[in-house]
Amino acid sequence: MKRMLINATQPEELRVAMTRGDSLYDLDIENINEVRRKGNIYKGIVTRVEPSLGAAFINFGADRHGFLPFKEVAPQFYPKDKKGRLSITDCLSKNQEIIVQVEKEERGNKGAALTTFVSLAGRFLVLMPNNPKAQGISRRLNPSERDTLKQKVSALNIPEEMGIIVRTAGEGKELTELEWDLDYLLKVWDAILEANLQKNGPFLIYKESDVIIRSLRDYVREDVDEVWIDTQEAYDQAIEFVDRVMPEQSNIIKRYENSLPLFTRYQIESQIETAYQREVKLESGGSIVIDDAEALVAIDINSSKATSGKDIEETATHTNLEAAREISRQLRLRDIGGLVVIDFIDMMNLENKRKVEDEMRNSLSADRARVQIGRISRFGLLELSRQRLRSSLKERWTQDINTLSTAVLRLIEEESSKENTGEVRAIVSPSMSALFLNERRIRLNDIEARANLKVTVIADPIRPDTRFEVVRLKDGEIIEEETSSHIQEQLEKDSISSPVARKEEKAAVNLMPSSRPKTGLISKLMNLFKSSKPKGKKKPKNIRKRNPRKAQNKKHQPKQDARRNSNQKRRPSNQKREQVKSKATAKKDSVNEAPKKKISKPKKDNKPAAKKDSEAKLQADAAVGKVKETNKESKSEISKKATKPVKLSRPKKVEEPKKVEKEESVLDQKQHAGDIRASNDPRNK
Repeated sequence: MKRMLINATQPEELRVAMTRGDSLYDLDIENINEVRRKGNIYKGIVTRVEPSLGAAFINFGADRHGFLPFKEVAPQFYPKDKKGRLSITDCLSKNQEIIVQVEKEERGNKGAALTTFVSLAGRFLVLMPNNPKAQGISRRLNPSERDTLKQKVSALNIPEEMGIIVRTAGEGKELTELEWDLDYLLKVWDAILEANLQKNGPFLIYKESDVIIRSLRDYVREDVDEVWIDTQEAYDQAIEFVDRVMPEQSNIIKRYENSLPLFTRYQIESQIETAYQREVKLESGGSIVIDDAEALVAIDINSSKATSGKDIEETATHTNLEAAREISRQLRLRDIGGLVVIDFIDMMNLENKRKVEDEMRNSLSADRARVQIGRISRFGLLELSRQRLRSSLKERWTQDINTLSTAVLRLIEEESSKENTGEVRAIVSPSMSALFLNERRIRLNDIEARANLKVTVIADPIRPDTRFEVVRLKDGEIIEEETSSHIQEQLEKDSISSPVARKEEKAAVNLMPSSRPKTGLISKLMNLFKSSKPKGKKKPKNIRKRNPRKAQNKKHQPKQDARRNSNQKRRPSNQKREQVKSKATAKKDSVNEAPKKKISKPKKDNKPAAKKDSEAKLQADAAVGKVKETNKESKSEISKKATKPVKLSRPKKVEEPKKVEKEESVLDQKQHAGDIRASNDPRNK
């Protein structure tokens, strides 16, 4: 069942809520301190034309001038004598008076966005007085219904310079009803043109309807079952509009007269509070976090305590589907417009990603604003763009003491309406407590008399205006001797009390390093000797580097020449080498001649044969021993001489001939080497 609830009991704030069952899906709040200009029509004055921006700045009566881009300038301002490509300077000039309509509210440092394409919204039609190309039918209607409406629109008597758009509420309406709505809009436009001629700008010509009339016009359709209004003044205003515009819907307008607050009766007061919170809890245990930035709105989804699935993939999919429905609801409640980026929980299955995307589209299909939805990227992000119908709830919500006190009064009414309530305590700032005890004292007395309980307002000296707390006490929890001053003293003690000691956790493993050895003189000397031991030198890696110049020379020079040249650089000359070899061979020959000397035979004696043989052996052994000794001596001398280093004279650097002279040929080098060998040969000597 769909309901519209209009709460007008607070003179500072008027609220309109749309519910489906017990779920709130749309909210519109109008504050008495808020100035809403969207949809209003003004007579403005051009203060500056900026060709670099392609726009003009219009003074329409607000504190900040409005911004009118060239694309929003109607053709009626184009010069007739000039053809070709036009610019903003050709159409508008300084101090020119012009009729403009506010298309977007001013935000922050940005002024309001203006347009000259005026649009007047009726019950079934939208009239575009200076835009004949604007002919269309709502996209939400079925294709068959769109065809029938096209035939009905073609039968309407529309002026040539105007255009119309059929709204969703025009579905199934007869031609007479469409003609009646068109006639009303044409009368409004004629009145606007007449008022424009009576006064110089800037001033307000036409004001968009207030929140009650606007909500009845835009939301009340055949699917709405009830409209409840809690004040007689708002009820009379609604009945007058409905009887004149939609008399068939007058039976659903009802007056709410119960002592229980209207929004509390249908349990939507707590749902409205979630629209002001940064984090919104989900039924499955997860949550969504909404953060506003200058360029976009970022929404993060956390699984938190969600454990509904069998595995992590199923849990992530179930949480994302639930979050998609809640995000679409929060976008409408908070009036979030512009770029929105949603960070879903990671899902590996592509089919699950498509399910979440489809759920997001279905949930946003009933949104009045135009929404463009992308796909979930590989980073788990989904981007969407939502039309900015008005300023967001956060931008419109003022944190002054009057608005905040109204929110506290609603919480007091809600808590006092619950059963078995004996007392309601409101802990607020000192300035807000003074407001309650003076200006709002009558409202508190009414709540006490209606609920038959006690309302206590306690001033917390360290609490700011934006922080308040409403506590409900049951009948058995009330202490009769406790006064408000005693409660206030207890609050001061709690705020000034010493901080609680932080509990320190003890680790199961707590090993400390062993004591470092002391370093004395002896240990330093031992370490010095150990470090001074010679270490084997590693052979350097033979890294062959390629030299492009040598590679080019090798192509034009034989390999033998390159090898001979390298040997001549590294080794001594052939003449020196031959001299060393000749000396060594001469010494070897002298050593080898010693054992070849003839041994004199012993003279024959007449001694016995045995004695002769023994003496002969002794003499032979003695001779052999001498020969061995001489051989040893000669070998030791040769080895000593051979071990002595031979000082080789470094060859003198020979100046390389100029490039013009040719290098010595290979045959000349061979002939020169043969001459050296012949001079060293002893036979030639």
